[in-house]
Amino acid sequence: MGYLISETTRDEREQIVKDSLGNIDASCDGCMAGLAEMYQDYIEGKRELRDINMEFRTSYAKDDETPVRSGCGY
Repeated sequence: MGYLISETTRDEREQIVKDSLGNIDASCDGCMAGLAEMYQDYIEGKRELRDINMEFRTSYAKDDETPVRSGCGY
């Protein structure tokens, strides 16, 4: 089974998100509700997982605040 919208049904995409995130009902600590909502466009077939994940990661990148690598470490 693939992960692309064209390769999955809505129910399969919802199960992929549930399996990946674990407790998406947010019944334990309330933090998962926002994370699960982030993937709603994927479940609905509007945006691919890759696009959602890339947008999430780039929203935290800042000019001077990211660590600079030199060699094998920071």
